[in-house]
Formats: sequence, structure tokens, C-alpha cells
Amino acid sequence: MTNNQINNNKIHNNNVAKSAALMGTPTAQLSALRLIYWLLKIGLILFATQLFGLTAPPMELNFILAVEAVYVAIGFRVRYAINQNQLLFATLLLDTLFWIIWLYCTGGSANAFISLLLLPIAIAAVMLPQWAPWCLALISTAAYSAMIFTQPDHSMHHGMDMSSHYLGMWFNFVISAFVLTTTVAFIAKKIRQKNAQLHYLREAQMRQEKLLALGTVSAQMAHQLATPLATLRLLLEELGEDNQAGHLQLEMNKALNRCEKSLTDLRQATESIRSEKMHSQTVNNLTSSLQEQVNLLMPEIQLSLTLADNADRVEILTDMSLLPALLALIENAARASQENIQTQKVAIKITLDKQVGLSIGIYDFGEGMSESLLEKLGHKMIESPKGLGIAVLLSHASFERLGGKLTLQPNPEQGMIATVTLPIEK
Repeated sequence: MTNNQINNNKIHNNNVAKSAALMGTPTAQLSALRLIYWLLKIGLILFATQLFGLTAPPMELNFILAVEAVYVAIGFRVRYAINQNQLLFATLLLDTLFWIIWLYCTGGSANAFISLLLLPIAIAAVMLPQWAPWCLALISTAAYSAMIFTQPDHSMHHGMDMSSHYLGMWFNFVISAFVLTTTVAFIAKKIRQKNAQLHYLREAQMRQEKLLALGTVSAQMAHQLATPLATLRLLLEELGEDNQAGHLQLEMNKALNRCEKSLTDLRQATESIRSEKMHSQTVNNLTSSLQEQVNLLMPEIQLSLTLADNADRVEILTDMSLLPALLALIENAARASQENIQTQKVAIKITLDKQVGLSIGIYDFGEGMSESLLEKLGHKMIESPKGLGIAVLLSHASFERLGGKLTLQPNPEQGMIATVTLPIEK
């Protein structure tokens, strides 16, 4: 990714943040709307009672309006803290109850503003799960029905029979509430799902851009390492001719073999990814290759591998990136076990579920990690004393490209479980 692209992305993110700050959160806008509704109630009582035919409110309503004023003030004070569905539903329920009390005291079902009971339902349909607008719709409909049955006869008859008119208003209210709780709630749910998908795609794109940059740097570093490794190989051969430092020569030879093997695997994986070559591999062959690589590259690890009977002959579609991704997770698990129990102990359990696919569970015996770190690990680079989580990030991307996924969760007994799920070939 070029510098211009990076700068453009930063400018775009800053503009989005500024726009969000100017628009405010939905709960802050709702607090402002609640203040407007309270002022509307006061204005109608003081200046428009005769104009709209409202009933003169009792003195008790003043006390209710004072309580509502305190509620509005508190809502403004904590507007940014109301970010949970239960709290938001509770505020909308209080709004509905205040509207019901005000309507009942100013004319009941004959009040021209009875349709304002639909507002909390509409807000809940857009912002909350489907159960919330249904609850408010049932409460509002029950209150409206009670107002009709308790309406005095003189307000229902103004020189002619108005009962059918009020019944039609009630029926229209029920239909409107039903539409809000079904159609609007369904549309809002679809929009939320689309937004969640777009958010995931944006994060995936950013992750792929970072991985592309990491891949470019890795290829450059591999090219640069080839020459010094060849030089070290020549020096090691010269050292062997002198028959000196036999133990040192053996250790250096192991390290060089590991470096050269890693570079060879990197070249093969890069070529495989570039050409998009995929091949079928049985789980039995995969486990054999995995054990062989662990014994060769990390002989100090105590690896325990359990393979389910129904999974050994299953075939998966893979490429050269799968094995390094699994080895990176095993190495992380061994490091966590070493820090906690002073032994590089790792357990692998492979099971098969026809619905989910092949499941590879990598168990460590470390101290575990916090939930906040678990949410970020594998999805973005994280700052921690142990590193940036690049190995897990790269492994997660490799599994996603193969149609699988990586999940990290605490082990109830000890340590963590990294579960890799891969699709099986039909």
C-alpha cells in the first residue's frame, strides 16, 4: 500500500470521526427529542388547550410534569452511558408511560395527539431487537383501549354519535403499531445486518492490506537472508575441516538447517499462493507432516496428538500455507506452557463433525489471557510485552483463505485452546 493510499485512508477515517461527533450518538439525539416532547406538552397545556379541544388537566399533572423534567435532565446527563438494549428499552418504556399519563389527563382517546404513542414504538423498532417494539406496542394498545372504555359519555357525543370515529382511530392505531413492529423492525434488522457485514469487510480489507505489506517485507527479508546463510554454510564446512568445536558445529548445523528449511518453505508457500495451487490431503498425512516438522524444527516440544478414528481418512483442500500456520500456533502454545510450567508441553486433539468440518484443537498449559486481549488477537496487531500477535494474525488469515477459521478460548482446566476449523472435501 502506497503512502498516498495510507494518507487517504487516514483522512477518510478522520472525516468519519468528525461527522460522528457532529451528529452525536442515537441516545444523545433521543435525549434532545425527549426535551422537545416535554416542551410540547407544556406548550399545549398553556397555549393550545382550547385550540385542540384538550381537557383541562388536573393539578396532579403538574407534579407528573415536574417528575418528567427531572427524568429529562437525568437523561441528558447520562445520555452517552445508555448504550445497552435493556437500558434504552427502559427509557422508552418511561417515555411511553409519561405519554399515557399526559394523554389520559388531557382528554384520553379524544386527544388529537394520541398518535404520539407510536413514537417510542418507532424508535424501538429501529434501534432495538424485535421484542422491544412488540412490548411497547402491547402496552400502548392496552392503554389506548382502556382510555376508550373509560372515556366519559359527554366527550364521546358532541351532538352526534362519535363512537364509530373513535373506534376507527383505535383500529388505525393498532394497524400502525403492527406495521411498525413488523415491517419497520424487519427493515431495521436487515440494515443492521448489512452494516455489520460492511464493518467486517472493512476490517478484513484492512487486515489483508497489512498482511500484504507483511508478505512483501517477508519476501524481501528472505531474499536478503539467502546470501549470509550461504556464507555461514561455507564457514561451517571450513570449521569442520579443522576438527574443532564439534558440539558448536553440531548446534550451528541444526540452526542453519532450520533456517534453510524455513526459507525453502517460504519460497514454496509464496509460489503456491501466487499460483493459487490447491491440493487434497488426508488428515492422516497432515498429522504425520505436522509431527515430522515439530520434531525437526522444535524437538524440545513435548507434543501429544490425538486423532479421532473417523477423521484419519478425511480429505481437506489445502496449500503450502496450512502447515506453517499450524506450526506458529504450536510454537505459541509451547512458549505459553514454558512460561507457566517450565515445560514446552502441547496437546493437539483432532475431531470431525460433518456439519462443522475438521476441528484441530491446540491446547497449551499456560496462564491464559484476558478477554479483551482475546477479542483482538488474530484480528489486529496488539501491543504486549510478548510481541504484536503477528504470528496469530498471519495464521488466522491463512485459515480464512482456506475457508476455515481460528477461535481462541480459555481452557476450563488450564491455559488456552486454539481451535482451527477447516472444511472437508465432499
